Amino acid sequence: MTSYLIRRVWQMIPTLLGVVLLIFCLFKFFGGDPAEIMGGMSATPEQIAAIRTQLGLDKPVTEQLWIFIQQIVTFDWGKSWATNEAISNLFATRLPATLTIMIPILILEVGLAIVAGLAVAYVRGSLTDRAIMVITTVALSVSFLVYIIVGQYLFGFILGWFPVQGWSNSTWVNLTTYAPLPVMLAVLVSLSPQTRLYRSFFLDEVGQDYVRTARAKGVGENTVMFKHVLRNAMIPILTNVATILPGVFIGSFLIEVFFSIPGLGREVLLAVNRSDYPVIQAVTVYLAALTMVINLLTDVLYKFVDPRVSLK
Repeated sequence: MTSYLIRRVWQMIPTLLGVVLLIFCLFKFFGGDPAEIMGGMSATPEQIAAIRTQLGLDKPVTEQLWIFIQQIVTFDWGKSWATNEAISNLFATRLPATLTIMIPILILEVGLAIVAGLAVAYVRGSLTDRAIMVITTVALSVSFLVYIIVGQYLFGFILGWFPVQGWSNSTWVNLTTYAPLPVMLAVLVSLSPQTRLYRSFFLDEVGQDYVRTARAKGVGENTVMFKHVLRNAMIPILTNVATILPGVFIGSFLIEVFFSIPGLGREVLLAVNRSDYPVIQAVTVYLAALTMVINLLTDVLYKFVDPRVSLK
């Protein structure tokens, strides 16, 4: 296990370097000139040159790349070009709000999808199974924006159960007052595709030889589904969770904007509108690194879920 982890970490280094180089080139050669954007339409060439010097954009490309790598290694990205706020402080103050939304969404999404997928697979071929498949298909065709608009109108304005917007300094107040509505809507949106996917995972296992053998030995259907099928289906489920984690983070951007949540996602969208490259670069690099770490942890979890898996 230790040798496998060391080897995987060494493999991640060149991959991350490639991602860093790609990000640097995209922002350097394909994006607009930040000095011209910050200077505005009325800025003179002298003012644009002064802004470029202030931002360090007049230095050689190799020196800018080296500074970029140093920022990644030291976790010191300097300050935002637009607000002059330290990016480290930006992460420290905005990330808790994003996690307050992301973690409940991820737990509920995966947990409810496993229960729903297993339940539908249990009654496979029945009228209930067909009805749920029709409902999930219809739900998939509805945009997330529709869920947000209808959810805010129904639960916020008509029923008055939840506030539509707002946030506080208390994590408990946020979890019990401001987070339930956006979390509920996000889970409703993701539940349909995840239920269909997990149902297919369970049905694939139901058709395996070990299931037929267990039934031939007189093992009850409940034991077959909950002990054998569920356990063996956890590997593709873990793989799916690893792929949706970055998506949950990105999906929180839209939630934070519509519900006025002061999280990292809303800050990234503001940085995009303001061409605040340091903020965008920092989030992009860390999101890429997070994806690599999640994939590594997923591979390790395979071993715990199924001892037959060999990590080589």
